[in-house]
Amino acid sequence: MNAPQRTIGQFQVSAIGLGAMPLSFKDPLPSDEQSDATIHAALDANITLIDTADIYAPSWDTMGHNEQRVAHALKSWSGDRDSIVVATKGGITRSQGNVWGRNGSPEYLRQAVEKSLRNLQVDVIDLYYWHRPDRHRLYADCVQVFADLKAEGKIKEIGISNANVEEIEIALEVLGEGGLAAVQNEFSLRFNHTSLSELQFCSDHDIAFLPWSPLGGSGGAKEVGGKYPAVQRIAQARGVSPQQVVLAWQLSLSDRVIPIPGASRPESILDSAQAMTLELSADEIESLHL
Repeated sequence: MNAPQRTIGQFQVSAIGLGAMPLSFKDPLPSDEQSDATIHAALDANITLIDTADIYAPSWDTMGHNEQRVAHALKSWSGDRDSIVVATKGGITRSQGNVWGRNGSPEYLRQAVEKSLRNLQVDVIDLYYWHRPDRHRLYADCVQVFADLKAEGKIKEIGISNANVEEIEIALEVLGEGGLAAVQNEFSLRFNHTSLSELQFCSDHDIAFLPWSPLGGSGGAKEVGGKYPAVQRIAQARGVSPQQVVLAWQLSLSDRVIPIPGASRPESILDSAQAMTLELSADEIESLHL
């Protein structure tokens, strides 16, 4: 049976996606076999959205590692590759000494897109996010670069990440109605207030809102039941994991919300996938409004 669907621009995707970042940031690093198994498990569970980024890599000089892992797993998967939407991101830099920075220049962003095309082994990227704002440049000018890249056929849909409402409004002004497909911000029970206004704005303007670290970030997934008694109570009453309860709560907030929980083991993403069909009652949802 197909998973419940939600909309990102021209795409219909599963209501929950796979965040591939842990496959390149874990210590120890998951083996190639484990990475493939995790991605294959997600796809076999009818997850049709994979989220990656060029900076997801074990070191500064291996940028593109995660994109390459995603491409490898998709190539070795027995299913229909054309049914899977892959999103990636660019605009954050890593240099020698593992120094992090940002670069929103047209030259850098174009170079980043070309590298992602090669890493993902595709001719066009389904969904490309500007990863973080470059405060040395006008926001509108940077968004225009992605509009140009879309017009040139390099990317199909445009997203922005780590954006506030004002920046989303600017992106809409540049791209026009329907031009901004998605916003990806941190959002979880831990950070539920920091991006709530952005979630609501996206819902009102038919823009997909994708919570990153929806279970609370690295290590947060394991602790979510212990930190939030209401989550634990619902999980025990329903006979499901606390993680499923949190993801189902996010899905209930708007039909534009598409959480992307990270996973480095098949068991983790298989558990998260079950949240797509977990419907919480109004009372349960209310109890989670902290």
